Order: sequence, then C-alpha cells, then structure tokens
Amino acid sequence: MSEKFSLEGIYTPVITPFDEERNFDRDAMAEIVEHLVEKGVHGLISGGSTGENYAQTVEERLDVAKFTMECLKGRVPLIVGTGSMRTPDSIALAEGAKEMGADAIFVASPPYSVPTERENALNVEAIDRAADLPIVLYNYPARMGVNMGAEFLDIVGRLPNVVGMKESSGDINRVHLVAIDYPNIQLSCGMDDQAIEFFAWGARSWICAGSNFLPEEHVYLYETCVKNGDFSKGRRIMTAMMPLMRILEQGGKFIQCVKHGVELIGLRAGPTRPPLMALDENEKQELRQVVQHIKSAIANIKAGN
Repeated sequence: MSEKFSLEGIYTPVITPFDEERNFDRDAMAEIVEHLVEKGVHGLISGGSTGENYAQTVEERLDVAKFTMECLKGRVPLIVGTGSMRTPDSIALAEGAKEMGADAIFVASPPYSVPTERENALNVEAIDRAADLPIVLYNYPARMGVNMGAEFLDIVGRLPNVVGMKESSGDINRVHLVAIDYPNIQLSCGMDDQAIEFFAWGARSWICAGSNFLPEEHVYLYETCVKNGDFSKGRRIMTAMMPLMRILEQGGKFIQCVKHGVELIGLRAGPTRPPLMALDENEKQELRQVVQHIKSAIANIKAGN
C-alpha cells in the first residue's frame, strides 16, 4: 500500500478534448493541463464522467490518463478513474493506473447493474487488489442507481487504501454521515452548489468540473473557507458563483457546458462524443454571460469591494 494520500484542495476532473473527428487531441490536452497547473489547482482526475469516460474504450482511457500524467510531470497528483459497468474493465483501468505510476484511483459504483451494498463493496475490494493504490470513492446514486450506504462504508472503510470519498448525492444528510461516522474517509465536495456546506463540515477538497474553465475562482473559494476559515467572504464568493452551479447541477447539459466553458477561455475542447450534442446559441450565450459575471464579481471581492 502507498503512503496516506491527502485529498486536499481543488481537484479538476479534466475534460477529454477531441478534434473534429472526435479523436483525442493531445496538443489541446497539453495546453489544458498547463493552464490548470499554472492557475493553481491541486490535482487532476483523468477518466471521470466529465472526461466522457463512458464514450471511450479502456485502451483510450488509459492512453488519455498516461498522456495527462506525462504532461503533469509530477507537479500535482493525478487520480485515474476506474468507473465502468464491467468489473474486469475497472480492474484493467486500476492495473493501468498502477503501471503508469498514478497517485490514486477513483472508484465508482458500476452503473445499471444495481448491486447490493455488499456486492458493491466486493467490487471495490477487487479493484483495490488489482492496484494497491489510494482509493477515492465516488458516490453518485443519480447516475449509478445505488447509494454507497452505511453497510457498504462499514466494509470498505476497513480497507487501508480507501482514503476519501467524492459525495455527489445532493443529500446533505450524507455529508453528516460521512463526516461524523466515517472520519477516516476524507470527505470531498461532489455537489457544486453545496461547497460551502461541505467545507463547514470539514471537507478539505472539492472535485469540481467548473474548475476546468474557472480554476482561480474555485481555488479562491477553497482558500477562503478551508485555509482562512472566512465563511462570510465565502458566502459572497459562492453567491457570485451560484448561477454557474445552477447551470451545471440543474441544467441537464453538464459536459457540454464544461467543454464550452473551456472554449470560452481560449482553449480547445472540441465536440462531445455521441449521444451528446453541442449547446445551442442561446445556451452558449447564457454560459458566456454567467462566466463574465463570475469573473467580474469575484475580482471585485478580491479587490476588497
């Protein structure tokens, strides 16, 4: 087992840029990685749902992760996603993560199969055996069909490699459950419009797709609340960011919005893979206005206004 992994700061579940033929765009990824590191994010996640993992083969996902790691050159940690419908595919991704020297793996419930809590825990154990790397769990019942409940956490919480959890249920009681009953599992915000609540309950990290295109603003909220404990200013920052949170968490075109956000800051994201389609012009204009508002409002807060 690797030494204890600290899940601290802003972790960006990085998009996968594609060219017009929807092939992996290496040059675009290199630029995105450089931008994120320069703007101060604390780590990257490759092969999450924001990276369109569901639309890629295992081989493609490992290729993207390995290239991302090469671009990072060890400057910040890389967590490699293993989420898949098939346990053998998750194991292959975990083995690949170990081989490339990833810092940790990201383990979600297998979608669609609706495993029991014990079956889900055994799935994690199988992936753990394959990688022997720190594990960040990903609880997203709206997409996976099951919750990582108390029975599941009682089993996997005993695994030395299980170090953290991205909690994306939207249920604030889940935040209380993990924070109080499973203090050995580092809690990470996975519901963007609840970041303040997560920080108030001791979370020291935020895995946020919006940091693909607004990294400085996300880092600023984290530093204000977690590093400085200034929740009064944190609420002002969060108020400025809330229109984006509503688009991302409630708008229904999550990945398209994140990719277009990357384009808005002058980087190449390219199209999404099917079945997802591009935003229409009205949706693009709405996102552009929201991003402009956030940048302006947070710049004013930073200036002391």
